[in-house]
Amino acid sequence: MPRNLILSGGVAHDFPATSAALAGVLAEIGIESEITEDIAGALAEPPPVGLITVNAFRWRIDGDDFAEERDRWRFETPDSVRRTLLAHLARGGGLLAVHTASLCFDDWPEWAEIVGGAWRWGKSYHPPIGPAEVGLAGGHPIVDGLTGFEVTDEVYTDLDVLPDVEPLAYSGDQPLLWARTVAGGRVVYDALGHDTRSYENPVRRALLRRAARWLLGN
Repeated sequence: MPRNLILSGGVAHDFPATSAALAGVLAEIGIESEITEDIAGALAEPPPVGLITVNAFRWRIDGDDFAEERDRWRFETPDSVRRTLLAHLARGGGLLAVHTASLCFDDWPEWAEIVGGAWRWGKSYHPPIGPAEVGLAGGHPIVDGLTGFEVTDEVYTDLDVLPDVEPLAYSGDQPLLWARTVAGGRVVYDALGHDTRSYENPVRRALLRRAARWLLGN
């Protein structure tokens, strides 16, 4: 049975609920997930998994916006975490980065290059959560044969996206999903997933299952 490690936790989101919802979607195709908020501990050495998922909001928390939660969720990326993630990719492992993963590990510039994009404070933003129309591109097994859909979610806007990224899903002119090969492994970024409503749409669930299969080389 394929195994998945979900790195979870952070501010302003119900990560226990969304990580459980994500694990449930992947369980439908036989992927067993372990969920942890101890990112440094879980990645102190390479975990015996084919897939690592980042569904977390862990960064240095500079400024006053989240001052009350800083002590619990502030995160500076240890060298061991960097080495382990790069080694996972080098072995051909898959990395699924979800929603706030584009804000994580802000003291590690290479993370944005791995994911393919990043949230930039002062530039990136999102409208209030609500219904969003999602269109799909073609030419990739994650999206081929699926149709656009409506989801209740946040639409991340004006992310810094690398020039070589080819969006597989978008809302308006904002890319929401892409897949790429990095450092010998496969990476998918899915900007959706603010709360569990995002996981109710059957097309979104199909996209996640297909993304996991592609990341695992299936």
